Amino acid sequence: QVQPVEFGGGLVQAGGSLRLSCTASGTTLSINHIAWFRQPPGKEREFVAAITWSLGSRYYADSVKGRFTISRDNAENTVWLQMNSLKPEDTAVYYCAAGRWSTLRNQWSSSDYWGQGTQVTVSS
Repeated sequence: QVQPVEFGGGLVQAGGSLRLSCTASGTTLSINHIAWFRQPPGKEREFVAAITWSLGSRYYADSVKGRFTISRDNAENTVWLQMNSLKPEDTAVYYCAAGRWSTLRNQWSSSDYWGQGTQVTVSS
């Protein structure tokens, strides 16, 4: 089993930056991909970004391209989400998930493990 744990949420003004981290414990050798999702207030959870655990290939939702960067450090079992030029619409609970990206369908395929989430609030 893998247990992702998120850190780094908080309150930031529009235009500001925030960096989230996701540290995975457990059977980390079994990890294929790590993704960030978010759930805005009153809305469904949505995909934000993903990274291949071994090769570091990166995938982004259109809404965050050019503003967010996902990266990882395998030695520390950690994935980061650097969020720049934040907007009020980025306000959400951000979740880290271990699962799989489908290269064939070019989308997130399945989530095996979820973190507990961390709140990000962007004020206008």
